[in-house]
Amino acid sequence: MTIISNGHLWKYSSCIENKNYSFSKEEILKTLSKEEIDEAYLSISKWKNYNPTPLLLLKKLSKELNLNKIYYKDESKRFNLKSFKALGGAYAVEKVTKGNKDITVSTATAGNHGRSVAWGARRLGLKCKIFISEYVSDARGKAMEDLGADVIKVKGNYENSLIECIKQSTENNWQIVQDVAWKNYMLIPTLTMAGYSVMMKEIVDQIKNEEITHIILQAGVGGMAAAIIAGTARYLKNIPTMIVVEPDSAACVMESIKTGKIEKINIIRESLMGGMSCGEVSLVPWEILKNSVNYCISLPDDDIPRAMKLLGNASFGENKIIAGENAAPGVISLIASCNDEKIKKKFNLNSSSNVLLIGCEGDTDQEMYQKLLNK
Repeated sequence: MTIISNGHLWKYSSCIENKNYSFSKEEILKTLSKEEIDEAYLSISKWKNYNPTPLLLLKKLSKELNLNKIYYKDESKRFNLKSFKALGGAYAVEKVTKGNKDITVSTATAGNHGRSVAWGARRLGLKCKIFISEYVSDARGKAMEDLGADVIKVKGNYENSLIECIKQSTENNWQIVQDVAWKNYMLIPTLTMAGYSVMMKEIVDQIKNEEITHIILQAGVGGMAAAIIAGTARYLKNIPTMIVVEPDSAACVMESIKTGKIEKINIIRESLMGGMSCGEVSLVPWEILKNSVNYCISLPDDDIPRAMKLLGNASFGENKIIAGENAAPGVISLIASCNDEKIKKKFNLNSSSNVLLIGCEGDTDQEMYQKLLNK
């Protein structure tokens, strides 16, 4: 294992199998319907400057791991926002405001979702209020201000910023466009996920008749993972092995899969994978994830900078890939799984496997990106 190893042991913290696994396309499409998925693609594909993001082959890595193909969906090229989240928040803004210019939209964010909402608001000429926690970098805050949003910094963590967003939005009659669902707040998170599912439509068009055997999906509150699974139910003929990866300090999907119900995690240490450092899976994604995920993996932060560097210097494939800290876990979990014979066998990873990884973001925080590359 010359390129990727050099004596380096790629780490994972834990791996569990979902005892309640029963992938049902029909059940999945009850939560996010075929019509909602199709409508999102029809709308977003008409946006100015819309182009499918590249689906790259990591040929060097697949050769080393003795897999047939590794596909990497490069969301660093998504509009000018460098993240898959551009598809979700902006689409939800468009759908929920229905051209009404008097509406002020608001959201709480760790970064990428807020940029999408701000961008979506600017596209439609709407006012936008963004709530961020004190842990969100100034660079991420400025990126949202540059899109015309008023950015309000809140003391404490993401949850505090969400509470403040709900409080001020209720007082001022602002329209909350959140990617997290709660009781009586399900429509907008569902619209957001419908936007994300556009990735799967593009992927199916890009692979043509090739079969995807495994999909590795990053989970924070679970929106992207559930949207890709719903897109799989809509567009793919076969059912791949679904693997969710999370930071070990915030493995809320894993803990919920273990018990079969939503479990809240107390995050003691914020992960480098900031967009995935979430303490509780969202209600709408959970309806999809609880039965359709085969395995959950949790990772420490240790290998994030290394994976980002190797993606960036074309060690895994022919292309130099700008991958942010939340884009790295897929490739790390794949290498760690292949290096553990027991897990490799359990996942049925072999020379016929075609694995899909979601490179969910580029250098959305350039300062953080450079800092991690220089580690």
